[in-house]
Amino acid sequence: MASLSGMVAVVTGASRGIGKGVALALGEQGAAVYVTGRTAAPGSHPLPGTVGETAAEVDRRGGKGIAVQVDHGNDDQVAALFDRVKRERGRLDLLVNNAFALPEDLTETKPFWEKPLSYWRMVDVGVRSNYVAAWHAARIMVPRRSGLIVATSGYTGVSYTYDVVFGTCKAAVDRMARDMAIELKPHKVASISLWLGLTFTERAQRALKRHPEMSAQTVTDPGVGSSSEFPGRVIAALAKDPDIMRRSGGTWIAAELAHDYGVADIDGKIPPSLRAQRGSPLYAPI
Repeated sequence: MASLSGMVAVVTGASRGIGKGVALALGEQGAAVYVTGRTAAPGSHPLPGTVGETAAEVDRRGGKGIAVQVDHGNDDQVAALFDRVKRERGRLDLLVNNAFALPEDLTETKPFWEKPLSYWRMVDVGVRSNYVAAWHAARIMVPRRSGLIVATSGYTGVSYTYDVVFGTCKAAVDRMARDMAIELKPHKVASISLWLGLTFTERAQRALKRHPEMSAQTVTDPGVGSSSEFPGRVIAALAKDPDIMRRSGGTWIAAELAHDYGVADIDGKIPPSLRAQRGSPLYAPI
């Protein structure tokens, strides 16, 4: 399949973590990537990474990185982002909805009634933010009768992981991707949800270092993890698939798609699917 040269992508929540890995993987194949996130100044977040640093690395990889500071809980900022994409590029081929307001203490083992109500912020930036970004993206994609919207999700959509609100959000993201696919189908725009396993983001590495006992749990076993670029490599393969509509509406396990597309992680390996251990996606393609 051809590279992504000429394609325009928006990757939300890409200052660091999975979003950064996705942006770099797309840039490596020549895409123009709008890198969004709240962190613009180094040192302003407990973890390293800024939108500017990610965009610069996209450039070094061979793509075109465009850094845009966006709070995906702010509708005006999101609207301005997509207005800019349309004005500057006149098209949008790929939206990766990855922004998520993860609480710093998400992995702490407390019941929901002992956690703050502010955890509901994950619904605002993690579910509602997906809808708002997809709403704007569809208005660019539908007239061109082409495009792909990917929501990053995980096994927690069907398997308890860390927290009640966290699981609720991922289940909602999966269903939203499917229902969007139904309405987008006549316009040849695809929508999917992509399940990721343990990904070695800056946050995940910090958590494993602080809590080594997590390594004994299936969900956080380093032996089944992937780099933050692996999801991006799978998404790049999806974006290049000329028959992507056959997958629209489905919830897909990244490790299984990697086998389908012949994609490997940066170490040359493919992480295992945890379907047997953690559950199967609910939604097949439409």
